[in-house]
Amino acid sequence: MIDEVLVRCRPCGYVMKESELGDVCPACGLPRNVFEPYRERVSANRLFILALDIHPIAIHLSQTFVALTPMLIIFHLLFPGFQEVIIHSVINFSVFALPFSLILSFLSGLLDGITRFKTLRTPMLRAKIIYSSTILVLAFLQLILFVPSTYTWITILLSFAALGCAVKLGLIGKHLIDVILPGAYVPRKKKKTNTPPKPKPNISVNEAPIEN
Repeated sequence: MIDEVLVRCRPCGYVMKESELGDVCPACGLPRNVFEPYRERVSANRLFILALDIHPIAIHLSQTFVALTPMLIIFHLLFPGFQEVIIHSVINFSVFALPFSLILSFLSGLLDGITRFKTLRTPMLRAKIIYSSTILVLAFLQLILFVPSTYTWITILLSFAALGCAVKLGLIGKHLIDVILPGAYVPRKKKKTNTPPKPKPNISVNEAPIEN
């Protein structure tokens, strides 16, 4: 993408090849005249790492396990006789797989942060590291205290605490995705129409009003 002529949508920040630009922005739908020339400022090596999408893939994997555990436990407690063997198996696998998927998410997140922002000291990245460390500790505690097919209140509490951290991480990540590149959309001013003034009616002497 570096060798291509790039353009960027000023309102939403979407970057694309100029040769692929149609009548409207494919992201926000505004007309093509809101696009401006854009030069990629990220090096080829950094773009290659980001294009692998290692962190998003790892995040989706760990989010699956962190959501399955508490939801299936509650479902099993409400409906104990429904597909008991399958539900126990899925819960057991989720509990054992979660910590290791979180390690992959944590390490890939560090790599993604350094590659994307060249630092891990920004407020949002620090918050993500704190919540990621917390959820990792909770996952390992749950793994240590977990007894297969036996779901105590500690297991449920730890699983919901981990889910809460995952939701918070998702909200922070959403704000990072919403980051708009430098530049702002300046709406066009309405053109003033030069309409000629309306001609005043000609009042002849004979048509003038008679004063009393």
